[in-house]
Amino acid sequence: MNPLPADTCTAFREGTRLTTGTRAQLVRELRADPTGVLVFEDASGRVVDLDWRDTAQPAPEEPQPPRRRGRPRLGVTAREVTLLPRHWDWLARQPGGASQALRRLVDEARRADGGRTAQRTAQERCYRAMSALAGDYPGFEDAARQLFAGDMAAFGEAVADWPADVRTYLVTLARVREDDLA
Repeated sequence: MNPLPADTCTAFREGTRLTTGTRAQLVRELRADPTGVLVFEDASGRVVDLDWRDTAQPAPEEPQPPRRRGRPRLGVTAREVTLLPRHWDWLARQPGGASQALRRLVDEARRADGGRTAQRTAQERCYRAMSALAGDYPGFEDAARQLFAGDMAAFGEAVADWPADVRTYLVTLARVREDDLA
């Protein structure tokens, strides 16, 4: 599984990994010279902006959001689902009602998925970072093809001539993480 925790970011400058940590840690470490720094959210591979202002002062307290529907303490969130009348009729006839039937259907679909969704999530995460870090590197297109083909050995060969920090980070992002399976 992926060794990077879900809430971390990684900073690069010109193909060299500078540091990994929370956003606040990166700001403290890199504030002296943020020029040319690219910061990636490790969970998504997206480039993120850091707030370089002084973080020593406490942030102003934000107003509490209104209470949401559902059972937040249990992790239940109410959202809208649009179905045809025949679907609602079928759900209404199921033991336990519509919500329980939908949960069962989703759980069955997740079991039948065979990890395809998790693999696609890892590929997309890696591709986002790869586009920003190595979009102009030789062999980028071939590396992208190998990544989405799921051939990690060929992907490793395609990125072999890239800077070691970039190569290592991309291979790490391409691995399926535990939170991808959730």
